[in-house]
Amino acid sequence: MTALRSIPHRSVRTRRVGFTYPAETMDRHYVDGDLVMSHVVAMLSAMFPEGEDFFVRSVRRAKDSVTDSELAEQVAGFIGQEVTHGREHRALNERLAEMGYPTRGMDRIVHYSMVWRDKHLPMRFNLAVTAALEHYTATIAERLLRDERCQALLGDSEVRNMLLWHALEESEHKAVAFEVFQAAGGSERMRIRTFRLVSVLFVAVIIISTTVSLAGDRAAYHPVRLARSLAALRHSPFLSRSVVANLRAYARPGFHPDDMDATDLLDRWRAELFGADGRLAGHLR
Repeated sequence: MTALRSIPHRSVRTRRVGFTYPAETMDRHYVDGDLVMSHVVAMLSAMFPEGEDFFVRSVRRAKDSVTDSELAEQVAGFIGQEVTHGREHRALNERLAEMGYPTRGMDRIVHYSMVWRDKHLPMRFNLAVTAALEHYTATIAERLLRDERCQALLGDSEVRNMLLWHALEESEHKAVAFEVFQAAGGSERMRIRTFRLVSVLFVAVIIISTTVSLAGDRAAYHPVRLARSLAALRHSPFLSRSVVANLRAYARPGFHPDDMDATDLLDRWRAELFGADGRLAGHLR
C-alpha cells in the first residue's frame, strides 16, 4: 500500500454552465478545417458522457475509504464537475451526430463497456482505470490551456468555450481519483500496470474509432486532403514530446499528479473564463 500524503486544499467547485451549438455556427470540419483532428475530437467527445459516469461510479463506490474531510469535499466537487461535463458533452455530441459524426454509436459502445466493467471488475481496479484516464485528460487539458497553438485550432467557437471550461476543471480535479485510489488501498504496482494497459487500449480505441468515423466522411476519400491532414497530425501540439513525457511520468514510482504544478495556470484561467469580465461568465446558470 502507498503511504498517503496529507491532502492539500484545492478549489474543486461545480459550475453550472450551459453551451449551445446553432447549426450555422459550426463548420463540418470544425477544428480549424482539419479533417482528421475534427474526427479525433468528435470521437473523444463521444466517449466522455459514459466515461465520466463511470468515473463518478468508481469514486462513489470507494467513498467509505475516504476519511479525510478535505478529500471528501474534493470528491463532492469532482462528482459535480464530472456530471456537468457529461451533460454538456451529450449536447455537443448530438450536434456532431446531426453533422454526420457517429457519436451516438460510440456512446452506446462505451456505455456497454463501462457497464461490463462495473459488473465484473474489482472496485480498486476500476479506480485505477479512472485515475489513469484522469491523467490523460488532465495532461491534454493543461496542454490546451498552456499552448496558444492548441487554442487556435478551435477558432473562436462555442466548442472552444466548452473545451476550455472542461480543461480548466479537469486540471482542478486531476488528483482526486488518484487520491481516492490510494485511500482505498490501491498499490503502486496496480496503479502502474493499469496505466500501461489503459494506455494501449486508449490509443487503440482512438485510432479505430477515428478510422471508422472518417470512413463515413466523403472528404476522407480525397487522397491529397487526407494525406495533408495525417501529415499535420504528426506535428500537432497535442502530440509534442513534452505531452508524451508528461503522460509517461505517471508510470514513475512515487508519481503524484501534483508533481506537475498548475497553480498559476488555473488562477489565470479562472479569472479569464469566470472573472467579472470573464469569457464564460454569461454561460453560468
